[in-house]
Amino acid sequence: MNNMNSSILQKIESYRSYMNNITVMPDFFIDRIIRLKSKEEFFEKLDEKSRFGGGSIRDISTVDVKGGNAVNIAYCLAKLGMKTSLFTIADDIGTSILKHVFSKFDEHKINLRITNGRHGHTTAFEFMSSGSSNSKVNVMVSDVGENVNFGPDRITSEEDLSILRNSDGVMVVNWGSNLKGSQLVEHVFRNSPKALHFIDPADIEYRKSDFLSTLNEISQFIDILSINENECNSLSSAIGYAPLIPNFETYTADDVKSAAKVLAEKIGISVDLHTRRGAAWSNGNEILFVHPINVEPKTLTGAGDSWDAADIVGYLAGLEPKERLLFSNACASLYVRNPYGEPPTMNEVVDLLDRISM
Repeated sequence: MNNMNSSILQKIESYRSYMNNITVMPDFFIDRIIRLKSKEEFFEKLDEKSRFGGGSIRDISTVDVKGGNAVNIAYCLAKLGMKTSLFTIADDIGTSILKHVFSKFDEHKINLRITNGRHGHTTAFEFMSSGSSNSKVNVMVSDVGENVNFGPDRITSEEDLSILRNSDGVMVVNWGSNLKGSQLVEHVFRNSPKALHFIDPADIEYRKSDFLSTLNEISQFIDILSINENECNSLSSAIGYAPLIPNFETYTADDVKSAAKVLAEKIGISVDLHTRRGAAWSNGNEILFVHPINVEPKTLTGAGDSWDAADIVGYLAGLEPKERLLFSNACASLYVRNPYGEPPTMNEVVDLLDRISM
């Protein structure tokens, strides 16, 4: 084990020995993942069936899994051995699914705070080849259910507020699907003064100006903004800039570094930008980039959630920026190479770091 990997492991193990809780909210979806060779082939089949008046397209690989950014992150944190509280929404069937999914973990480390309502449903199309670079992409079609109205009123009991007060980190994710997301962010961050405050907004393209306004209004409560290429360009557009990631097939590591620094400087919040080309962190002054760990992807949906889970663990464990980005990249690479979308354990991440450093 080299010095950096030894430092990563020691810091994380030290944190796990005294950790309190990482709180994640609010979305839960049931995902149907449809894996296809390419969008062109899929559209050809749709067109053919339409011309013949309809019918079935067979021999398509599908899988139903638990989903939602918050649920995925909470599950990833649990796999890494973290004590986690999940605030979300589900009906009776969804609640049974969540209890079953998390039943494999120590009940003293997982706290499910489920309010009654209609959870979301997503159909994710994963295209194994797209564009001239043959890059793999996923496109999601969602019914967000009552995730759209998950506001402060769902986290008001004394027990709820006690969880927030005693959290090491609080993560609010998928702001883009929640029309009460801004109120929720302010409410839970105000009520968790000792916690690291982390937000990943997911797709904000149709609400990018509103999201920028939220960042400007409550920036003093936000420690970390985690985004991908799409969200980076949506935010830069809201600011009035040209796309900071200019071309999704040819952009470079320098583009990623520049984008992170420009956004962090403009909004006054530290930015973690995770992309296919690698991950960058900037506080507006400093900038650091770590290349990805190249693997053959088997799962696309949820890769950003595994990255976020590792990222906040890295912050709370006191990892240096380079250590944290490397740790997060390793966690995400193990996730995407798993055909069942199963995130790694801490031992698996450390083992991978040892192998790539040899």
